[in-house]
Amino acid sequence: MARILIVDDSPTETFRFREILTKNGFEVIEASNGADGVTMAQAELPDLVLMDVVMPGVNGFQATRQIARGATTKHIPIVIVSTKDQATDRVWGKRQGAADYLTKPVDENQLIDVIKHHLNAG
Repeated sequence: MARILIVDDSPTETFRFREILTKNGFEVIEASNGADGVTMAQAELPDLVLMDVVMPGVNGFQATRQIARGATTKHIPIVIVSTKDQATDRVWGKRQGAADYLTKPVDENQLIDVIKHHLNAG
């Protein structure tokens, strides 16, 4: 069973992601901010990370960059899931090391398809 790390400061979003992921057979671990997300990724080595962008302290772009460039975590695909839907945000997200970029509110089927794609690609 693949383990997905959700990094989001919104309890509502985290709850929704957890519901979708557990229903689809994934194990879920959570972090409520970017700094904790990086720490959790290093400690738990999840199979994939769902990363919010707008968070206090270390934002999602910074956390993505740290995970994507970390020696022990660089193999983990990161899917940014954000309310920011400008083309520049997508480009910047990919430049930080994100494997994919989805906008909220996320379509459940699209989310699962993207996750499965990146898990199978790895």
